[in-house]
Amino acid sequence: MSRLLPRDLLRLATIGIRTRRLRAALSVLGISIGIASLVAVLAISETSKADLLAKIERLGTNLLAVGPGESLFGEEAELPAAAGARVRLLDDVESAAAVTRVEGATVRRSSYVPPEVTGGIAVEAADPELLATLEGATASGRFVDRASERYPAVVLGAKAAQRLGIRGAGGLDQVDVSGRLFTVVGILEPLPLVPELDSAALIGYPAAARLFGTGRSPSTIYVRARKGEGPVRATAALLPRAADPWAPEEVAVSRPSDALQAQAAAEGAFTSLFLGLGAVALLVGGIGIANVMIISVLERRSEVGLRRALGARRRHIAVQFLGESFVLGIAGGVVGVLLGVGATGAYAAYEGLPLLVPPAAVAGGIAAACLLGAAAGLYPATRAARLTPTEALRTA
Repeated sequence: MSRLLPRDLLRLATIGIRTRRLRAALSVLGISIGIASLVAVLAISETSKADLLAKIERLGTNLLAVGPGESLFGEEAELPAAAGARVRLLDDVESAAAVTRVEGATVRRSSYVPPEVTGGIAVEAADPELLATLEGATASGRFVDRASERYPAVVLGAKAAQRLGIRGAGGLDQVDVSGRLFTVVGILEPLPLVPELDSAALIGYPAAARLFGTGRSPSTIYVRARKGEGPVRATAALLPRAADPWAPEEVAVSRPSDALQAQAAAEGAFTSLFLGLGAVALLVGGIGIANVMIISVLERRSEVGLRRALGARRRHIAVQFLGESFVLGIAGGVVGVLLGVGATGAYAAYEGLPLLVPPAAVAGGIAAACLLGAAAGLYPATRAARLTPTEALRTA
């Protein structure tokens, strides 16, 4: 009874790869591109998602935003001037601060810049407690306080300062706010939970009332509730009636951290899309291996006929070519995983993120390559095994 030892099988399975190295390398490259795509997509997605979730945890999910909703007739409602003070009285509210849009106000680097060139910068009157409520920080200078809120002092959001070309708040830079010069006393760090304030110029309520006639009706009230899902939900339920007891249905309450969580969910959807594209690339690589194996069977008919004449069984021929296809698959899987991890590492280094490669992506990539390699070699191996010695030698 003839048998094929494991070491002999390995030698036979790699003889075609060793004698036709360029073709084998191209076959490995085809499947490795698909595996690299799958691994990189999963790893980059997990790396970005982990960073996003860490950012949400760091920023907190206990920040709520209260704004005017719509009236019964579909018109934009208006929050009462005392809404902020009433909100602060709730038991689970740690702090609250309001901002009010200064309607029609523009911010320019100087009066020589046309009024319509605003760079999308809005002017907002803000409570001095706003920065503490948002748990934000200033990149330069200080925030408006009780001492400066009566004077033409302005704090710029991160994007607003960039658009105006102001890099620091040393008390020497001034901007034109609707024809009046305001001294830049502070520049904020980016605020991921409230990105709308990154493009805003913040001034004190007394200055806004004296210079622009702005009232105290808030555009938005930012509320910092006690930590914990229970206190946050309870506070969110009480905020409409606290802000406007006469028309609580006209008060809109939102949770800024929900936008970041939605972004994390959206990244999961994009991951599924890119995984589909990677699967297509992997399928193309598998077809490439099958094509190479069919050509290999045609080129090695004389070898097959000689081995059959010397006593090799059909299963030995099938295992030989199936093993060669399997070796190509596993080589492509290993190379693909290395490429995918390398691409993820480059992305993480560029973005300043910690590298996170899911073990399931590595194991799944190699397993998928092995299965695809075996499947791609199944038909060529069966075709080679069906050749009779006389047929193989006659057509060689």
